[in-house]
Amino acid sequence: MTRLFLLRVSILLLWFTSPAWAQLPTRLPNFPQGGNRTGGQPTTTGGSGASAGGAILDDSTKLIYGPKTTRFFLESDVLNNRKALITIDTTLEGVHRTSYIDRYDNLYTDLGNLGTALRSVFYQTPAIGSQTGLSAYGLYGYQTQNIRYFDTRSPYTNMYLVLGGRGQNIVNFDFTQNISERWNLGFNLQRMTSDVQFGGTTAVSSGTQRLAENWNFVVHSNYRSKNGKYTLLAHYNNLNHRSLDQGGVIEPDSGTSNAANPDLELRPVLSTANSREIRNDLHLYHQYVLDTAFQLYNIVDFRAQSYRFTDTDITDNLLPPDSSNLSRKPFYPRYYFDNLETRQTTLFRLLENQIGIKGQFSARGSAFNYRAWLRNRYYSLENRFNIGRLVPDSSYKSSRLETFVGGWLGYYFPDSLTRVTAEVEYLLGRDFRLQGRLESRLLTAGYESVFASPTLLQNRYTSNIYQWDHEGRLATRFDLRGTQHAYGQLNLKLGKLILSPGMDYYLLTNYIYFDTAAVPQQLSSAFSILQTSLSWQFRAGRFTMAGQGYYTLVSNDDVLRIPTLLANARFEYNFLLFKKLYVLAGVQFHYKSAYYADQYMPVTQQYHLQNETKLGDYIMAEPYANLRINRVRLFLKLAHANQGLLDQTYYSAPYFRTINRSFSFGVHWLLFD
Repeated sequence: MTRLFLLRVSILLLWFTSPAWAQLPTRLPNFPQGGNRTGGQPTTTGGSGASAGGAILDDSTKLIYGPKTTRFFLESDVLNNRKALITIDTTLEGVHRTSYIDRYDNLYTDLGNLGTALRSVFYQTPAIGSQTGLSAYGLYGYQTQNIRYFDTRSPYTNMYLVLGGRGQNIVNFDFTQNISERWNLGFNLQRMTSDVQFGGTTAVSSGTQRLAENWNFVVHSNYRSKNGKYTLLAHYNNLNHRSLDQGGVIEPDSGTSNAANPDLELRPVLSTANSREIRNDLHLYHQYVLDTAFQLYNIVDFRAQSYRFTDTDITDNLLPPDSSNLSRKPFYPRYYFDNLETRQTTLFRLLENQIGIKGQFSARGSAFNYRAWLRNRYYSLENRFNIGRLVPDSSYKSSRLETFVGGWLGYYFPDSLTRVTAEVEYLLGRDFRLQGRLESRLLTAGYESVFASPTLLQNRYTSNIYQWDHEGRLATRFDLRGTQHAYGQLNLKLGKLILSPGMDYYLLTNYIYFDTAAVPQQLSSAFSILQTSLSWQFRAGRFTMAGQGYYTLVSNDDVLRIPTLLANARFEYNFLLFKKLYVLAGVQFHYKSAYYADQYMPVTQQYHLQNETKLGDYIMAEPYANLRINRVRLFLKLAHANQGLLDQTYYSAPYFRTINRSFSFGVHWLLFD
């Protein structure tokens, strides 16, 4: 066992120290539709029995460990008194979905390359309480609610390598092992990098200039007492993300000197800008069961977040606009103190402590669950800029103690497939959240009402480039943002066809947006969003067809831009080669209708309105093949395969091209002993 572990560590060190692998990242993706889904058993696409990774007995009655002997759970399972453990997924569906855009069904968009700033395509209900508003890189790290806690009968290793083409690389290495029957310890390691694609002949031709790089490390542990009354879950999460900020690319003139490869003539708007975000989170959950109907729990979080933006030469991007020459258009709207450079740092610290009671009752096949809590949050924020540049009033600090009270109720019907839940939480003197939800075999429906404070960045910000204050005595204060959201979805099975039509309706009040100058504004009038959706899946023998479509109408698209139509589709066929090699081959498509997508401002890490460039109205096609032999899964994918076929250029954000056609290869290897 020790030799095997040392071998795995040696392989990992070789990957990170070898020049070929030195650019790679690390973390098993959380695929929404397979690949690494939280649950599921091997299907016909992945074989069965020993070849599918299941635990069996060989002729000498020696136990062969596999996915069924390595199981995990989430913190929400313990919090909601769900006993079931989840087995490791070994299916082939979704293995090729390695990019973060792919993993979230194209419901997020970036700046065209791995590791660049993310934003949601659709409206998202805000969280209550004080939030930083700096979230463009958050999804590149492990999420607290998705941290897996294991119970293993043998050491478990998960190794994942993606060579994404054009300098996009991912490496994940996870290891966990039970120290004793009731105590498990493990870690997750992620390394992710991408190279500059557009923006200067030297950078593109050499392929050595790094655009983004990411390190993410998690160490996790769980323990339960011998009598099962006490449970402890804990993890430490560190994210370190760095990115060059190009501000977009400037298109070459029609008379470019390199007509054979005009991409080499593209140059970035910003040439000396970069940003870096570091997050640290120490998380603790523990509970004690006095009785099934009365349990005590406590959740403690200490979080630290820092965001730094630096541009050491802002002179060229402060020139007055010149409509005859795009290269003369300024990126920064103004400067307040320093016309040579800008340096911005935001530091955020949060200590949160939640104590509560919970329990469950059962009667005549039905069950009742409850939870009540008191939550205290203390945060401190420091914002400073151009320190050492003789700038007056170059920093400010703020802090606040927030107290929340909340409750949750759940009723589970005897059929075990139908449940009703309700939740309410109130920040004393300010924010409020109310949610209700019905889930059954046929219907999922719910309603939520949220009144949330502006983010800290929306309320106040001071820098060399931007300054606003909506907290001072003489300032125009922002009101609570209101969201009323009603939704419903049917789940219909018609033979081999599964249809899930749905509808969402939002009514927004006091909506805060960033205008074309990248400055926050609040809309006093209310407006609405109506969204209809349809998910489908059709299986016939070895053939599968699946996808989702969304049709969205916004009553005020002057402040919120969403594509009217967004659709994904995939067509797959699975078969067996040489009696050992399972293959799932297919092609996936993505489409967004044309709309004025938001533009990115790296100084504040915010997307904002723009009225100059329409994006979308373009279909992206990507063929792929997922393969598995024994416990090793592989994939081959041609990303953006139809690039240039209709003489169109695809932009993922204004002035940011999506990466050109590229070939991706990946290996996912599970070891259970």
